[in-house]
Amino acid sequence: MVEAMAPPWSLGWSIAIFVLVAAVTVVASVRMATLGDVLADRTGWGEAVFGAVFFGLATSLSGIVMTAVSAAADQPGLAYSNAVGGIAAQTLALAVADFFHRRANLEHAAASSANLLFCCLLIGMLSLALMSGFGPDVTVLGVHPASVVLVAFYAGGLRLIHHEGAHPMWRAVHTRETVVDVPGASGGAPAPGSGGGSAGSGTVDAVRADTPAGEGAGGTASLWAGFAVVGTVVAVGGWALAEAAVVVVESTGLSAGLVGAVAMGAVNALPETVAAVAAVRRGAMTLAVAAIIGGNSLDVLNLAVGDVFYRSGSLFHVAGTDELFLTCGALLMTVVLLAGLIVRQARGWGRIGFEGVLLIAVYAGIVGVLAF
Repeated sequence: MVEAMAPPWSLGWSIAIFVLVAAVTVVASVRMATLGDVLADRTGWGEAVFGAVFFGLATSLSGIVMTAVSAAADQPGLAYSNAVGGIAAQTLALAVADFFHRRANLEHAAASSANLLFCCLLIGMLSLALMSGFGPDVTVLGVHPASVVLVAFYAGGLRLIHHEGAHPMWRAVHTRETVVDVPGASGGAPAPGSGGGSAGSGTVDAVRADTPAGEGAGGTASLWAGFAVVGTVVAVGGWALAEAAVVVVESTGLSAGLVGAVAMGAVNALPETVAAVAAVRRGAMTLAVAAIIGGNSLDVLNLAVGDVFYRSGSLFHVAGTDELFLTCGALLMTVVLLAGLIVRQARGWGRIGFEGVLLIAVYAGIVGVLAF
């Protein structure tokens, strides 16, 4: 019985596993959003940093496992396209989450210097990945030097963002629709020093209560344990999904770029999408945006993970036209998101802002090109 359930599975079982993993991921991600929101307050780190690092890591676990398993199974195209395809799909998730915040554009409500800098970090990491693919094809102990550079670049970016948070040189103008993240706030009163709005604006900041009734119960250790358990469930789902994707590619003849970007990328993006929607419905706007951007940055690190597990050379140099096209598409979508965070359009096209509409259009174009 155990051997019968071991991979590789039949095509029918593989498709069924895709659907099952997607359903489990949705349920797990809702719970993860609840735990992450409370932990952001308990730790005092705030939604931007907690969302981008810990929350982003937890929601990216499935993608990390998918990339590692695909690379180890000698499917480098699948591994690469899953990483960058997940970035495109997850960025699109912000447009989806925006539909659930009806008061104003999500990027307007969640403006913060940390989110802007995480966008810059993501653009830099994607650019490094592209440069590596066009650079010398060299490896040290089977790993391309770019993998080490990507990790160092990410760590340096986190340090820069942390320092900027402690000594900010830029602040978003507070408006009536701005939702200020005040870790540990117990009510709706403005944080000390906020003044209730920007000078001379005549507006009032929306300061949410960060610990809704009934959600803060239990010790911090138990919350961390629950967060870890949910993250593990998502990671196991990533393994099953990667095994199923290999079968789909080999059985159907579909390109690894299409399967990795659309099928795996969509399920890879489910944790961020569902968690972002759940965070928005809880009023945790900054957490919703930070989780997406932070998860995207970690997805670029997936390329380094895949490079380690791919033992036939450099993962960066097996990227074909589809994979490079996906990387450029992820770069374009990140630039659009960054523009939306800077412009902060309160109300825009289709009530989701110009960047939301553009993100949908760009993603549709990417899928269309890969499909045809």
